[in-house]
Amino acid sequence: MESILPIIVLFILFFLNIPIAFALMGSSLFYFVFINNSMPMQMVIQQFVTAVESFPYLAVPFFIMVGSVMNHSGISGALMDFADVLVGHTKGGLAQVNVLLSALMGGISGSANADAAMQSKILVPEMEKKGFSLPFSAAITAASSAISPVIPPGTNLILYALIANVAVGDMFLAAYMPGILMAIALMIAVRIISIKRNYQPSRERIASFGDIFRQFIKSIWALFIPFGIIMGMRFGIFTPTEAGGVAVLFATIVGFFVYKELKLKHIPEVLMDTVKGTGAVMAIIASAKVFGYYLTLERIPQMVTELLVNMTDSPIVILLVINLLLLFIGMFLEGGAALVILAPLLVPAVKTFGIDPLHFGMIFIVNIMIGGLTPPFGSMMFTVCSIVDVKLEDFIKEVWPFIGALMIVLLAITYSESVALFTFNLFK
Repeated sequence: MESILPIIVLFILFFLNIPIAFALMGSSLFYFVFINNSMPMQMVIQQFVTAVESFPYLAVPFFIMVGSVMNHSGISGALMDFADVLVGHTKGGLAQVNVLLSALMGGISGSANADAAMQSKILVPEMEKKGFSLPFSAAITAASSAISPVIPPGTNLILYALIANVAVGDMFLAAYMPGILMAIALMIAVRIISIKRNYQPSRERIASFGDIFRQFIKSIWALFIPFGIIMGMRFGIFTPTEAGGVAVLFATIVGFFVYKELKLKHIPEVLMDTVKGTGAVMAIIASAKVFGYYLTLERIPQMVTELLVNMTDSPIVILLVINLLLLFIGMFLEGGAALVILAPLLVPAVKTFGIDPLHFGMIFIVNIMIGGLTPPFGSMMFTVCSIVDVKLEDFIKEVWPFIGALMIVLLAITYSESVALFTFNLFK
């Protein structure tokens, strides 16, 4: 019983709304001070320090900085115009633009909450003007934001890769297919609801090839960034860390000299966003490393593995059980917290069932993003509801069809490795 006390303490701290990093630190220190106090405290502190001494972690601040640069450079506006040209003529035009924009922004923002906040401010007011109900607009904005961290280069992809000892480039390649499927599923759901409610297109007619091509040329600088990152890593031109640095440089040049919306006055804000974002992620990584040290000492991963093996010998059943567990945990924990706590426990277990950790990574990431939409503590749910000032109960009524659409995608990638890893197998 003593061995699981720190886990109980961790959940208590979460429910008290203590930040993830401090909750992990507090529960870890509880173990090393009150349970296993034979361990010199210097060694515990050393675990905090050495946790972030890894070259691949340098990719995190670069990709966070790319997102911040993009937000000030006019890229999001160019991408929104491109999305409107492609799908604005369909039923529920702006709602379809909302979904497609999240897919396009995935390679730029890499953050569900950042994408949700941005689209809440830009698109939701426009959707209301076009006759969409506020709760529906909020629901599709939150649901579509779940795509952003799945499309590379989301920081959750990097964290999982490092935890599961999977190449970051492989995670990036594999993640495109689940992200595309999520976008398609949401767009189908939007179309069905829009036909039922008679939500109108944002464009009077379908765009001509010339219109699409002209907007493509205007937006090509933004579209090139995720493509360049993946191709550069695929052909060995640069590592993920170097890709982040190149992306920052390229985005800065585009912002200053092509779209001309990035100004010198934005640089302090960009640097502050990067420092805050990096500090939060690195604090989580460091505290998760010490928490993982406790798990290793108490053999918790092995116990979880043995429990699952004794439960069943079927990979199909074990994936169903893990998905249900993650969906339940996702109702209470933010996705990043679930990732750093549960991935070290579950990855060794799924390996014993012959499940590819890269395939499991796709399942894990999509699952925790669905958790961000679900009550009672979904992070994207709260982000959108607070910004657009919609009642939580109204939001929940509207979001269920989109959660259902994403669940279908989750089942598809769970039980078909070839679907989940389609883009990885295509380019490997």
